[in-house]
Amino acid sequence: MADPHPALLMFIGARYVEQRVSEAVLAAGYDDLTPAMARAAARLRDDGIRVTEIAEQARITKQSASVLVDLLERASYVERVPDPADARARLVVLAPRGREVQKVARRVERAIEREWTRHLGAERMAAFKAALTDLREITDPYR
Repeated sequence: MADPHPALLMFIGARYVEQRVSEAVLAAGYDDLTPAMARAAARLRDDGIRVTEIAEQARITKQSASVLVDLLERASYVERVPDPADARARLVVLAPRGREVQKVARRVERAIEREWTRHLGAERMAAFKAALTDLREITDPYR
């Protein structure tokens, strides 16, 4: 493709990061974390998130999100806690094991950002990040 769409170029970069993170997580011994589980866990917020929100953001059914959260919970990556805003609801939060995996992922993400900065130069990398941040205003309903 001579002139790929910017969205395809962003996807290629995101897929590269996902692959590098996945390889590092596997190398660190977390071999029970599937790509689908990792994508669901990546949507967790520090203050927790409901399964319905995971489903909405991941564009999967609530049932699929529930299955993924069940798998994450059985593997001790997440836990369900009461939602302080609604006694009937539960929030999904990272468990200690999930925080350990998150640290591995964040280390790889920072390493990739340093690699990209070396490749592009600090000024172009800053402009790239600023442009992507600006695009969130019109592309990310969950920002």
